[in-house]
Amino acid sequence: MSINKQSDVSANLQIGPTTEGMVRIYVEADGGIDLPLDFDPEEAEEIAEEIRAAAAIARKMPARK
Repeated sequence: MSINKQSDVSANLQIGPTTEGMVRIYVEADGGIDLPLDFDPEEAEEIAEEIRAAAAIARKMPARK
């Protein structure tokens, strides 16, 4: 699946620290998918920067209706 292809799958996303000092992104999706993704704080900050950069680019794109 490409990043631009829409999907009908719905998912819940939770983000928070673990007791081991990691940052967990937890994805729970239809079909019994539970995906815990753990990152050290530096990796989590890099991911946050990538999300911010993508949001800035998306804001400049024309809105789809």
